[in-house]
Amino acid sequence: MFAQQRHQAILERLQEEKAIKASELMERFNVSFETVRRDLEHLEKAGRLRRVHGGAVLSRLDYTKELPLNMREGAYVEEKREVARIAARFVNEGMSIAMDASTTNHHLARLLKNQITRLTVITNSLAIAQELSDVPGYRIILPGGVLHNEEQSMIGELAEQFTAMFHADLFFMSISGATLEEGLTDYGIGEVQVKKVMLQNAKRTIALADSSKLGAVSLLKVCGADEVECLITDSAVEPEFAESFKSKGIEVICR
Repeated sequence: MFAQQRHQAILERLQEEKAIKASELMERFNVSFETVRRDLEHLEKAGRLRRVHGGAVLSRLDYTKELPLNMREGAYVEEKREVARIAARFVNEGMSIAMDASTTNHHLARLLKNQITRLTVITNSLAIAQELSDVPGYRIILPGGVLHNEEQSMIGELAEQFTAMFHADLFFMSISGATLEEGLTDYGIGEVQVKKVMLQNAKRTIALADSSKLGAVSLLKVCGADEVECLITDSAVEPEFAESFKSKGIEVICR
């Protein structure tokens, strides 16, 4: 198969699945990893896809569909780090914070462990709990329930009931879509239900979303855009989006 034919086949596959693994391409085309790497580099330079760890995703992810965690981890990394750096400014010593299961919150957890020495963290994310488990001054509260293997998160009625016992000073709520009309949205029924419990019980809630998610509408509504204190995103946010939220009294912080 010629390179041009492989490129077309990769793009067709991406349109169907939204994400693709390099190992899958190697097997499908019977080519080496280096060949796949060159194919993906070529398509990324052409703006047709975005390379991530282990494969590729569409240039703009479809946030109505739940993508594999390992794919999301490698997508928009710098933007998520920027969001995390801004969010970390809102955390003070001795606070109690809630963090739902997300790659953006995982970036935030990595920052906090090097900046804050005393913290109580309520999270349904196994990855975040593990990330923070070696900090002596941190108290990690992790609910029981049903393990969502693909997300490495705890969900279900038991997780919701346990989480409802705690009232955090601040909830960092990750989202996959944000519009004025549809509000703040996400996918994953189990995860969304836990988010709603954290939202209801927190004194303050800040939404986190890299700019690729702004203007998108995901599967499930979490809350109205005006139900959070502010929305933190990265510096690539479109000025029109920020202005539209500001016109409704909703602060968008991007630097």
